[in-house]
This record gives sequence, C-alpha cells and structure tokens, in this order.
Amino acid sequence: MFFAAFPVEMVTLLAFLPAALALNLTPGADMMFVLAQGLKGGARAGMAANLGIALGCFVHVLVAGLGLAALLKAYPMAFEVIRWGGVAYLIWLAFRSWNAGRPQIVQVARSPGLRIFREALVVNLLNPKVALFILAFLPQFVAAARPVLPQFLALGVIICAGGLVVNGAVGIFAGRIGRVLLRSDRAATAMNRVTGGIFAALALRLAIMERTA
Repeated sequence: MFFAAFPVEMVTLLAFLPAALALNLTPGADMMFVLAQGLKGGARAGMAANLGIALGCFVHVLVAGLGLAALLKAYPMAFEVIRWGGVAYLIWLAFRSWNAGRPQIVQVARSPGLRIFREALVVNLLNPKVALFILAFLPQFVAAARPVLPQFLALGVIICAGGLVVNGAVGIFAGRIGRVLLRSDRAATAMNRVTGGIFAALALRLAIMERTA
C-alpha cells in the first residue's frame, strides 16, 4: 500500500538508494565542516553542524524542486537542457574527484550549539555547488511523465536523511574518523577514485537515459 502511493517507481528507487548512500559516504565540504566542529567541540557541536547542514540541504531540494516543476510545465524541452547540463557537471565532478588529494579539515573555534547550527545552515545555503549538484543528480531519477515535484521532494528527503545519518556518525566519532582522513593517503585516494567512478557512471546513465513520454 505504501509503495503504491510512493511518488517514485520502485525500480527507480532501488537504483537511487545505493547511489545516494555511496555519495553520502563520500567526504565532502559538508562532512569536513561537521568533522571540524566535532573535533573542536565534541559530539554536540558536530550534531549541531549536522542538523544545520541537513536543513540547508532540504531547502535547496525544495527550491530546486519547485523551480524544476514550474520550468518543465512551461517548457517541456527544458528537460533535455537540464539533462545534458547534468551530464557535463557530473563529468566535471568525476574528473575533479578522481584527481583530488586528501581532504583538508579547516580549523574552527569552539562555539555554542545554536551558533554552530546557524553557521552550518548559512554555509550550506550559500554554497552554489549544493544547488548545482542537486539539479545534476536528482532529475535523472525523476520520470517526466509523472508529477515532478513529489518525486523530487521524496528523493531529496531520502538523500538529506542519509546525509543526516552519515554526517551525524562523523560528528560523534570525529576524533577517530579525523585521524583516518588526515593520515591515510591510501584511504583518501581510494575514496576519491570511488567517488569519481560513481559520478562518471551517473553521467553515463544520465546521457543514455530516454525521457519517458
């Protein structure tokens, strides 16, 4: 009954879940921010940063979903523009990730939890890369023949929830994870290569997918 009412087709959802999980597990700017706060201020500071980032991510998803739904309703061919723009962006991300070095953890000052939450929210909202990534990643799992906004929001909630869980774990276990990321070139290289491969595969999938009429 639940799956019948879910806006995303089951086959699409089964393809989306492992891709979203892999991306949530990949170190990025958001994870590094949570890690830095956790290393400096402990688990509570890490979780405050995590909650701020998760809220910012959902705001990006909501804005992008509303805009995408309106755009596709007014200009159906805009789907192709978004699709090929997403292909180009994912290829660039794949190249950059494949050649990236070890992730760097910025130094942060100890701050109250509410201030950390606000800072994380603002940092995420003002990061255009988050919006670009959402527009590149989520539309490839959206069927244009079905209502776009419910699908987009459902997928967005899943990826935001995954980020909340993964980054929350990073914030709680910041010390141990931080040492691994900072000291192991091999671990960093492996994660970069896995991330680059994921982005390249997503770009290929997006390039060859057919729009459902």
